[in-house]
Amino acid sequence: MEITSSYQNQGKVLVVDVGTKFDFSKVEDFRNAYGELGDDVSHITVDLSRTEYMDSSALGMLLNMQKTLAERELTYSIENARPQVAKILKISRFDKKFDIK
Repeated sequence: MEITSSYQNQGKVLVVDVGTKFDFSKVEDFRNAYGELGDDVSHITVDLSRTEYMDSSALGMLLNMQKTLAERELTYSIENARPQVAKILKISRFDKKFDIK
């Protein structure tokens, strides 16, 4: 399944759904999802509610996103991670780097 994105809160929040598998094959799609933002966007939410598998390249993609969004002074969060994915994020200490809900 492809990465999808949608706007919420009158275009101020971009929600990026990475699908069931978040790995190296999604690099370009993920970058494109948050790369072209409207002027009103102030926050990006990465929705992991359907994600069952995540590899180290996905962690790298999140770090690259963090750097890009920080340069643009945008806020971001990771939300709805399933227990297995949440465990990967915690082991990788992403709970110290990201707002995880």
